[in-house]
Amino acid sequence: MTPETTPLKPGFAWSAKSWPSERPSSDPAARQAWVYTDKFSYLPGESVSFHISGTIPEVKLTLLRDGLHPETVASVNITHVENAPTPEDAYAAGCGWPVGWTWPIPEDAVPGFHLVSLSATLASGEVWEREHFFIVKAPRHRASKIALILPTSTLLAYNDWGGANFYRGLGDDTRADPASAIVSTQRPIGRGMLRKPEGVPREANHLALPVGGMPRYAAYEWARHNGYCRHHADAGWATYDRLFALWAEEEGYAIDYLTQHDLHFDPQALDGYDCAVIVGHDEYWTWAMRDAVDAFVDRGGGLARLAGNFLWQVRLSDDGTEQCCYRLPALDPVASETPHLATTVWEARSVGRPGASTMGLSGMGGVMTRYGVCAPRSSGGFTIYRPHHWAFEGTDLYYGDLLGAAPTFLAAFEVDAVEFTFRRGLPYPTFEDGAPETLEILAVCPAVRGEEDRFGGMVSLGSPEAEMADLTEALGDELPDYIHEGGMLGAGMIATFRRGKGEVFNGGSTEWPYALSVRDPQVCRIVKNVLDRFTRARGAAA
Repeated sequence: MTPETTPLKPGFAWSAKSWPSERPSSDPAARQAWVYTDKFSYLPGESVSFHISGTIPEVKLTLLRDGLHPETVASVNITHVENAPTPEDAYAAGCGWPVGWTWPIPEDAVPGFHLVSLSATLASGEVWEREHFFIVKAPRHRASKIALILPTSTLLAYNDWGGANFYRGLGDDTRADPASAIVSTQRPIGRGMLRKPEGVPREANHLALPVGGMPRYAAYEWARHNGYCRHHADAGWATYDRLFALWAEEEGYAIDYLTQHDLHFDPQALDGYDCAVIVGHDEYWTWAMRDAVDAFVDRGGGLARLAGNFLWQVRLSDDGTEQCCYRLPALDPVASETPHLATTVWEARSVGRPGASTMGLSGMGGVMTRYGVCAPRSSGGFTIYRPHHWAFEGTDLYYGDLLGAAPTFLAAFEVDAVEFTFRRGLPYPTFEDGAPETLEILAVCPAVRGEEDRFGGMVSLGSPEAEMADLTEALGDELPDYIHEGGMLGAGMIATFRRGKGEVFNGGSTEWPYALSVRDPQVCRIVKNVLDRFTRARGAAA
């Protein structure tokens, strides 16, 4: 059977403490090893420090520049691995392990995403293998036209290695599973977020829900039964960015890599690029990251956002090793002094910077479809309303067509939208949520803010609407009236707008990389239209 048709085993659950996070075993006989790097990105000429701990005395460390044609750039056998202690709160404080190896990056290194593999063959014959990553950035004098921005803040938010993340993991109460407000970069990454087998189920639900049926979560089922991180499909290279990178390379696009952390600490990180691309799941951003993107667009850049669920403000520590999100301004220790930096939804009145003002769309307008019982029988596609827009050139789309419906499922998992209305058969923004004045809504799909419980509390729901209702109630007057009035209903959208000298295309869904990977012809043509327009526009202006 394929992973997406594996029967649901009786008693399968993922709530409370039934699914512990990865961390070193306390069993002295256990054989294991782990690795993390001191940073997420480097320039040629810098050195990468690999922090290693484990009970396997000898391991092999391999560095693979991943992509359409993967290439091993370094490999070393490490003959002495220290079993360093791991703090109980490693998820927030970091592991503090010693440096086990250092790699000086050659001055002529080819930029790209580098997968770090730590492996060993155990006495039983079993192969132990865990991964980490880093990117080698391009020097500015040789930058290509396109920069792919890896959503490292969202990766951090979902990475539960060490015991917790922004969603779960704390406490000993088997009935509750509270989250940590702080997560660290100085720890390994959950298994499956960086590498996993092909064909693994996604959070987007491709399964048909029968009448009266219970929700299915194929990505959870597969991970639980195969020993992978519960959050493997929520964020990371393996699920999102890699799929886009392979498609782009095959289509002949030269791409450089940056991380959200680069945008945060270097306002000029996007200098020299014509087009910035974000794909997959980019839920979490800092104020400074948004500043970098806004400035890039204002001065003439093209932003191609092929992603969904733009929702939360986070903060980074001065050295970038910690990220925090308290969800509610009342819980954030800096909110009283600097309310605009409160780590909560961008739409909060005290923050005063609606998400749509940067991206055109926002997660608060969505956020879920074809996930569990969130619009479980929707088409999985976007209904087209403005087929003559430049983004649809050559697609043969008509008014009312479905773009990316089953089996592609482009409009699935998490989607973004704005407040809108219909006039004479066309959708228009109401502009009450900070949407740009030039925003055009090209396509729409249904979405809801959580799963309706029709099962009397007897079924573990992946994202129950009660959680969103509790958050909305807790935020209270912090949220604009339109959010309270909207209840649990939302939408997903594809939209474009111009600001300053630049332009933004927002695909409004996490599933663009998957749709590219299955070579949906209309989706592929749209993305080529966007990339070609944005790279030509800057070149013509120059």
